[in-house]
Amino acid sequence: MPDRRSFQAFHPFARLSRLLDAHPAGHETPILLSIGEPKNQPPAFVTEEIVGAAAKWSSYPPPRGTADYNGACADWLTRRYGLPRDLIDPARHVLPLPGSREGLFFAVMAAAQKHAVEGKGDGRPPVVLLPNPFYHVYAGSAVAMGAEPVFVAATAETGFMPDYEALDPAVLDRAIFCFLNSPANPQGAAADRDYLARLIALARRHGFTVGFDECYAEIYDTTPPTGALEIVAEDGGLLDNVLVFHSLSKRSSAPGLRCGFVAGDAALIDDLDLALRVGGAGVSLPILAAGTRLWRDEAHVEANRDYYRRNFALAARILGNRFGFRKPDGGFFLWLDVGDGEAAALKLWREAGVRVVPGGYMSEPDAEGFNPGARYIRVALVYDEAVTEEGLNRIVQVLGDEDTAAAPQAAAAEG
Repeated sequence: MPDRRSFQAFHPFARLSRLLDAHPAGHETPILLSIGEPKNQPPAFVTEEIVGAAAKWSSYPPPRGTADYNGACADWLTRRYGLPRDLIDPARHVLPLPGSREGLFFAVMAAAQKHAVEGKGDGRPPVVLLPNPFYHVYAGSAVAMGAEPVFVAATAETGFMPDYEALDPAVLDRAIFCFLNSPANPQGAAADRDYLARLIALARRHGFTVGFDECYAEIYDTTPPTGALEIVAEDGGLLDNVLVFHSLSKRSSAPGLRCGFVAGDAALIDDLDLALRVGGAGVSLPILAAGTRLWRDEAHVEANRDYYRRNFALAARILGNRFGFRKPDGGFFLWLDVGDGEAAALKLWREAGVRVVPGGYMSEPDAEGFNPGARYIRVALVYDEAVTEEGLNRIVQVLGDEDTAAAPQAAAAEG
């Protein structure tokens, strides 16, 4: 059956507001480590490019982008992932997006529309596969399109990657879209080559699209996370069933720019293009001008990596072996095992003014009631070193090594 829940059921920040907003912050200077919004600035040339193209604000966004922008995206993919020069045709295989999130949502719309026209499976609602924990847009897109979201646990036991191959083949046959976030939000794990190759093969056997959400791929310490297109290139260059999504939000610290792209299977790109045209989600010419220069520049990206490296060095020093701390393969989140994430989040806010996301708010319980994120909190290390150090010290001071498994209702009752 299609999921009848509202968007609010899958939105962690709506749930977080209900948990915390009735309680005053326990510090005169709150620190908001809940939202993955970069606090360092993009290069100054972003403003220069937008101002230089200001005369083009009067034009509608070109749905298929510009030759310069699409070419910059294709060139970046080729450099970053060591692809053959002719694998990605900028005109056929690349589409600009107003951020990867918007593209992922509309990609499910396109897949659902194709299913409605062509039909698939046994007449039951189509299935959308997603990791658990998950980015809320994944579940929201499935619900919006009348599909059945199938949540697949991504825990320490599975390397924080969902085991889609373990699903019933009958479920896989009903799937129209599958999400994979690598590096993953919130756990920070990156899929290896074998995992990616097996997932692409699975999608082709069962006829669904894989949306590889790689928006954190440029934030890492020493080893660049593997991308899906590397596997495609190694396996003969066939792009069927594959879409990869990238954004300037994290790579270039420009979430307000709303600029990214999708690349992959030309037929799927065409389907997504039509969905975006219907939905009116385009990228304006001044923004495309700024995006073109950002995709061609690497200096600011390396500076961003250094920024986050310093923060994770602080985390290693301050947290040590507490809470299962580990440096992520990519991204800027800590995924800390605190026993009860909801209780810990409330305690941190009330006693230290530190706002974090309970892991259970980013995941769904299974049929037995097990929620794979319930023990965790997600901490975004997006501030400069001084704020990051202060926030981490407060977390240790409040939580220490104590058991935080008490119910949040009991904590609330104390006050």
